[in-house]
This record gives sequence, C-alpha cells and structure tokens, in this order.
Amino acid sequence: MPAEFIAEPPAFPLKRLDSANKNSTDLESDLTEDKQVDENVQPLSSEFDDESPYPEVRSAVANTDDQSIPTTTLRTWVLGMAWAIVMPAVNQFFFFRYPSVPVTSIVAQLLSFPLGRLWASYLPRRKILGISLNPGPFTIKEHVLITIMASVGATSAYATDIIAVQRVFYKQSYSFTYQWFLVMSTQLIGFSTGGITRRFLVSPPSMIWPATLVSCALFNTLHSEQYAGIGRLGGISRERFFAYVFTGAFFWYFIPGYLFQALSWFSWVTWIWPDNPGECRITVYSHGMGMSVITFDWAQIAYALGSPLAMPWWASVNVIVGFVVFYWIVTPILYFTNTWYSLYMPISSRFSYDNNQQTYDINRVMTSAGTLNVTAYQEYSPLFLPTAFAISYGLSFASITATIVHSFIHFRKQIWYQARRSIGEHADIHARLMSRYPQVPEWWYLTLFALMFVMGVISIEIWPTQMPVWAFVVALLIAFTYVIPCGMIQAITNQQIGLNVITELIIGYALPGKPVAMMLFKTFGYITVNQALTFTADFKLGHYMKIPPREMFWCQIAAAVVAGSAQLLVQAWMFSTIPDLCVPDQKDGFTCPNTEVFGTASIIWALLLFFIIGAICPVIAWLAMKRYPDSFIRYVNPVIFNGTYKIPPASALNYVPWALVGFIFQYVIRRRNFLWWTKYNYVLSAALDAGLAASVIFVYFTLQYPTNGTVSNRSVQHWWGNTVGSPLNRQIKLLMHGSSSSRYSRTPVMLWALQFTIYRAQIKHLGMSTCHSTCPGTDW
Repeated sequence: MPAEFIAEPPAFPLKRLDSANKNSTDLESDLTEDKQVDENVQPLSSEFDDESPYPEVRSAVANTDDQSIPTTTLRTWVLGMAWAIVMPAVNQFFFFRYPSVPVTSIVAQLLSFPLGRLWASYLPRRKILGISLNPGPFTIKEHVLITIMASVGATSAYATDIIAVQRVFYKQSYSFTYQWFLVMSTQLIGFSTGGITRRFLVSPPSMIWPATLVSCALFNTLHSEQYAGIGRLGGISRERFFAYVFTGAFFWYFIPGYLFQALSWFSWVTWIWPDNPGECRITVYSHGMGMSVITFDWAQIAYALGSPLAMPWWASVNVIVGFVVFYWIVTPILYFTNTWYSLYMPISSRFSYDNNQQTYDINRVMTSAGTLNVTAYQEYSPLFLPTAFAISYGLSFASITATIVHSFIHFRKQIWYQARRSIGEHADIHARLMSRYPQVPEWWYLTLFALMFVMGVISIEIWPTQMPVWAFVVALLIAFTYVIPCGMIQAITNQQIGLNVITELIIGYALPGKPVAMMLFKTFGYITVNQALTFTADFKLGHYMKIPPREMFWCQIAAAVVAGSAQLLVQAWMFSTIPDLCVPDQKDGFTCPNTEVFGTASIIWALLLFFIIGAICPVIAWLAMKRYPDSFIRYVNPVIFNGTYKIPPASALNYVPWALVGFIFQYVIRRRNFLWWTKYNYVLSAALDAGLAASVIFVYFTLQYPTNGTVSNRSVQHWWGNTVGSPLNRQIKLLMHGSSSSRYSRTPVMLWALQFTIYRAQIKHLGMSTCHSTCPGTDW
C-alpha cells in the first residue's frame, strides 16, 4: 500500500495526520472507484505492521497484548455489578428531577481505579470455593470490564419513559413483569443487533470510533502503559498532566457552576439592553438564537456534542457549517417573515404552543384511555412549533435519507465485501491481536435476539398496548436497515443519526390516535439502533484494550439485566413514595422535565421536503467530488444535517465555542505540534470531562442540595453574578408578539408523535384544512 495512503485514515479525510504531514487520498472516494477492494487495501507497508495506520489510534491505544492478564476475576464482577446497580439507580432518580445531575461512566472509570488498588492491597490472597479473593495487582483489563459494566446502564432506559407516561398521564399501572419484559427487550434486542453487525463496525480498522479513544487514553494513563504514538516529546508525564488538568477543572467549575453563574450563560448583550425584544431574539440563550456565543463553562461547551477534542476537525466543520446555514440564516429568515405564525412564539423553544400563546395543554385533547379526543381537539387548538424546533425536525428528516444515500455511495463495496466475508481491509495490529481469542459465535447473538423478540411480543400482546405484532416487526426492520449506515457514520464522525423522527412519522400515519403504541414503535425502532451502537462502541473499546470477546459478552449481558432491573425498582419506589411526582410545582423539583410534544400538521407537510433534500445532497456532493477531487467537497458528510440535533434547547452558546475549541486542538495544534497533540490531546479531554463530572456532583450535594438549593438565605448565590440572568424570564416574554397575555409553564408530558395523529384526525375524520378556524391571527 502506498505510504501516502497509510498516512491518512480512510475514515478521516485530513490532509496531515502524522509528523511527516504527508498528503493522502480518501478511502471513501477510493471505494467508489471501480476496483476490487481487497486488491487495493490488502497489502500493508511493513512500517505499520506492528501498529495502527491511524495516528488517532496510535496516540491512545497500546499496540501490545498480554494474554496472561486476568480479566473476569471476582474483583471484576463485584465492582462491576456494584456500579451496574449504583449508577443506574442514581441516574434514574435524577432523571425525573430538574435540574438533573447525571453521573457518567467516567466517574466509575476514575473511582474504580483506587478501589481496585485498595482491593489488591488489603484483601487476603486466598481462595474460597476455588475462587481467588485477591488475584493480585489490579489490571487494566479488569478496569476496562468494570467500566463497561458501569456504562451499560449509565443512562436511564428509554422504555422507562413509556412506563412513566402510562402511569402518570394515562393511569395505566401495569405489573412489574410487563415493565421488566419491556425494558429488557428494548435494551437487549439492540445488544444482539450490535453483536451481529460487529464485523462491519468493529473489525475494520477504518471504523475508529473516536469517543472510545478518550477512554483508552485514560486507561493507559492510569495504568502507565507505554504505547506507540508518543514519540520522543519531553515534558511532564501523562499521569501528572492528567492530575493537573483534573484538579484545575474540578475547582474551576465552582466559579461558573456556583459562585459566578453568569460566566456560564454569558449573555452580555442582554445585560446592556435588557428590555429590547429584538436583541433578545438574537442573543438570549434560553429562547433566542444565543448569538452572544461566550461561555467560560466546559459543561456548556461539551453539552451538545461531547468533547470537541474527541471529534475530527473535518466532522466539526460539517457540524458548524450546518449550524450557521440552518440556524443563523434559514431560521431567522423564516421567523421574521412570520412563516408558520412564528412571530407569535419564541424563535427557539422545545415547547409547543396553542393559539393563545400558551404552552399546549395536551391533557385537554386526550381521553382517559390515552387516545386522541377529536372533538376536544377541534374545540381547543392546533399545535404550533417555534421555528428552530421545526427546523430541527426538517434536519432530522434530511439526515435519514442523506445517511442511506451517502452510505450507498461511499461504503457500498465495503459493506458488500464484508457481507461476503471477504477481507475489505488489511487487519491492523489490534485485529491480529484480538484474533488470538475465541470469538463470540453469532448463534449466541441470534439466540439472544430470539428470546428478546419473544419477550417484546409478550409485552405488547398480553397487556393492552394497542400495538400489533406487525408494527413491532416493522419497527425492527427499520432499525436493521439503518444500524450499519448509522454505525459507520458514528464510527467515523463520532455523531449518531437518530431515527426518532422517522419512526414517529411512520407510526403516526399507520396507527393514528394510539399514543402508547406510537411510543412503543418509536422505542423499538429508534432505541434498537441506539442501543446497538452503544454496545458496538463498547465492543470497539474492548477491541482496542484486548478484552476477550466471550468474557465481555457475558459481562455486558449481566450488567444490562441488573441495570435495567435497578432502574425499574428505583422508578417504582419513587412513584410510591414521592408525593406529586411529575407535577409542575413539585416541591423538590421532581417535575419530569423530559417533555416532547410536537407540532401542527401544516408544518410537518412543509418539512417533508427535507427528505428529498437529504437524498439529493450526497449525490450532488459526490458528483462535485468526482469533478474536483482535491476540493473541500470531499469532506461533506450527513453530519451537516444531524450535528445540530440538540437544538433546542441547545443554542449557539453550545456550538460556536465547541467548534472554536475543536479548531484550536484538532486543527491548529495537531498540525503545528503533532507530538504534543499525540501525547496529551485525549488525556486532556478525559481530564476535563472527569474533573467536571466530579465537581458537578460535589457542588450539587454539598452546596446546592442542602436547604432546597442554597446553604443559607444569604448565600453567595444571591449576589449580582448569580442574579444578573434573572431578567431572562422577563426577556422571554419580550420574545413573544403580544406578550402581555402570555404565560410560560413547563408541561410535564412525555408524549410522542401526536402531530401525526392530529393530522390524520384533521383530514380523515374532521374533513377540515390543516389550519381550520383556530389558527393564530388577529385574535392573538
């Protein structure tokens, strides 16, 4: 293989990737040529026989393996299962609270290290029933497995939302068996799917999975592993560098997170003109465009898309270009031309509104059985979406078709050859090292899928969910269609394409008026892919860290079952013991803020054009790339549509500083001081995330949680630096045309796909236009 090809990762079209700064070609474009893939990529220069051809991987992953290192010891299972209970339980508890305090897997990764060392130092080295209590020094492979077991249930299971909605809003309180079957089937169907597709998403060296490199760098830093890519750069060790940055990040968060919160939401323009509605629409963060774009809080920078130090610069450019085009150009044009009655609402908000500028009261149009009351809806109001919210739907539509077309153009031959069990790429050092371990037979995954499929059918058939089996099958077929294309995009760009909107669209037309069935369809269609790619990322982490695949399989299965059960038990306890749970004025903040209601059908009809836009754009980019192969067009990716999926509630505050940090580290420093970047970049990312996570927990439980949020009535939280943002509530009203009659309240409803139900009701049952006589106008 030519050296200039090796110098550039196939999935990362950057011009300079190592200290030699060699120019290269892009595998994505190379694969579109009429050549046999194995003939082009099978040979490998001896220069890279013993290390990865990709500098991102070389800088973070060890190119050696010791098969004698213990992995699934008693210490691994005890600490891993403890985290699989504690983290899901804590995160499920705070899931219903506003503001939430998420505990991420990096906390388990950090705390497991001293716990493992203490275990190795103080427990006796004896055996009980043939099991060693203390197998010796705490190893890096034990640490990786413990962290993976913790991360399996680090976030709340998506299906618990369905259970909460049924219980609170539809008064459907079914047995624990139903809840357990539903959660397990939604979680583990994705796991089995990810296992089956691992040959496409894990084994190929070009499937890099950038986010896993941060974890690898932290593991190797903590365990002082030596690995390729460091070079001969001097300076402090990675361990000391991590300690310094972690400490600084920990203490710095006290300032924007508690002492001077205005540094987090640095809305300096509204401080100067607090009563100017035009300025508020453009610069305010909460319900405007957030064009003040200044923050001194790493939590804000990493909020929407994670650490910018973990994403390739070319992918970051796609994200920020998409943001500027669609949210700083298209959105203001639509808003100030009053498209979709936009001037009567904030320019950006995640809430829907009625024709009186009130937050839409979904309970007024639902029956006691949880179906749409067409008469009540006709008497009440259509739903109206703020402009930025509507654009987010359109971009989601575009990303779906763009992903399929882009994957067909650039990855079709790789997928075909992998499907025929051909070797699409030469196995790198990590794949060769992993080939020494017995692989997980595919029939294991197929058996797991069959069991979970049966549990899914039981959960929707035995209990009155109104979801037919055919809809369940269709949801899974959608997931299977997209898992490989979405996985390739995520493995390359660190961004996942969500199927939440397309599943809502399909089931909204197929089963109108059945919101529970819609929620189930969305969960099985969307979360199957989400879970498959989450587990696949763990597979890749295990691949990099040389974890035996079969041991990892059982650890993930056990952790998933334990984590899902813990979440259900905590949720059941909360509903039985916490008064007024999911009520807007709940005294302890347990208001269930995860609200998703959607907009009027007239908006949806207009946004369907984004399906066509998403399908055409990759073709145009590909044709342009053929004509101008060395131009910037070869970097264009569907991430340009999907990268802004967190808007709203995210804004420019979360995207512009994020892109600036990415530019500094992933472009400037990487090109000008590659050795420094190689040695410290991923360690810096891990240290910033870890310091922030530890500080958030400390600040919350020691300074904010006591006495309902303040240590005393005259605490530091009441000085100007923490109250200068309080006029924002008044500024929000200024964003509304005719704001004197407006009110804002958080609607604690977790209901999906209502807009499609409403559209069908309007057209099929009412025979009226999508606007009817209750659209906003002079009455507002």
